[in-house]
Amino acid sequence: MTAGMPQAAWPSPEAPARNHAVPGFRFRGTKGWDWTPRQYLEEIPFLARLRMNFLMNCYLSLFTSSAGGPLKNEWWKPMTDSRRRDYSGIIRACRDQGILFCFAVHPQLDSPRPLDPANPEDVDRLYRQYAWAQGEGVHWFSVCLDDVGWGPDGPAAGGRAHARLADTLLERLRAGDPRAQLILCPAAYWGDGSDPAQRAYLGALGRALHPEVYVFWTGDGVYSRHITRRAAQGYRSAVNHRLFLWDNYPVNDGKPTMNLGPLSGRDPDLCEVVDGYMSNPMRAQNQVNRIPLATCADYSWNPWAYDPARSLGRAILLFSRSAAQRQALADLVGTYPGFLATGGDSGTNPVRTRFASLFAMPESRPAARALARQTESLEARLEKAFPGSFDDAKESVRDDIRWMQGQRE
Repeated sequence: MTAGMPQAAWPSPEAPARNHAVPGFRFRGTKGWDWTPRQYLEEIPFLARLRMNFLMNCYLSLFTSSAGGPLKNEWWKPMTDSRRRDYSGIIRACRDQGILFCFAVHPQLDSPRPLDPANPEDVDRLYRQYAWAQGEGVHWFSVCLDDVGWGPDGPAAGGRAHARLADTLLERLRAGDPRAQLILCPAAYWGDGSDPAQRAYLGALGRALHPEVYVFWTGDGVYSRHITRRAAQGYRSAVNHRLFLWDNYPVNDGKPTMNLGPLSGRDPDLCEVVDGYMSNPMRAQNQVNRIPLATCADYSWNPWAYDPARSLGRAILLFSRSAAQRQALADLVGTYPGFLATGGDSGTNPVRTRFASLFAMPESRPAARALARQTESLEARLEKAFPGSFDDAKESVRDDIRWMQGQRE
């Protein structure tokens, strides 16, 4: 892990590549994943440090769910005064750091009263949320319609309905600010546009959608180990609009694991087809998320010269000041290399998977116990090397230690 680590500090992402202007992607950043206001505020300075210029709130962060309860999305209710104060502070912090803040709402997912795009009162209630953010100085907005389908009338009708909703929002926002920008996350947000039902939806959506609306796309699949220019071209041709890549890495979807390895498998010339790059992060581990995020920043700044291993080495160097810190972070990443490297899905935990496999066979239980001891040693070294920082990573490691202890009882 440390063999290729550079010996000098990494002041910024890669220098310009020959015959290519940087940055590769015009917009480069991340979103939250049900983050608290504190988490957003913690990460804004690091985005600026990494030369990223875009932050979108997670729509889950605006849900009205109670702590520990099921997701509940009462999108039509005005935000509470305390939430407005929190987001005013986030917006202001982004502005101070030169970060574009994008205000996002999902008016259907996990809602007891999903928005009806044909209902003018519903559209009015949704617009009021955006109008508040616009009053705070926000210029970028997103309406998210992922994971809810296109409705009972079929894909083409759903595409037209979603376009009307987005167009109405953009028209109203631009009446107050001609600079307003809108990104739509459609119901069909992945693939190369060749699936017949998705193509019918995307074609109808694109024909009706205002030409300046951006469209979110997650790549060849929802969670893509490889994202290709070919798929981007196919999808963009189907929807006929500018694209923002919503890259589902290093996201863990709130599962008990960490994905810490470098971004990999993204074509170096994606930025010639896609305008924006947005990384989807881990939920609770926003601090240690900075390691893979730094590699996403490196890729999005200069994808033509991007090298995952070299970028990871620089990221580790960026967040450490001593040999002990570098080794601890390198071993942490080696223990949780992420699903792009190991396979599985966003919630796959390599420590628990390996322990369970070893513990299932009596002859390999000594190896399982050794793995538990190695993990305990890693936690102790992290605690010693990083007192008061990377606490989210240390707690995740402790969770795995407790889980392994429970399996041995």
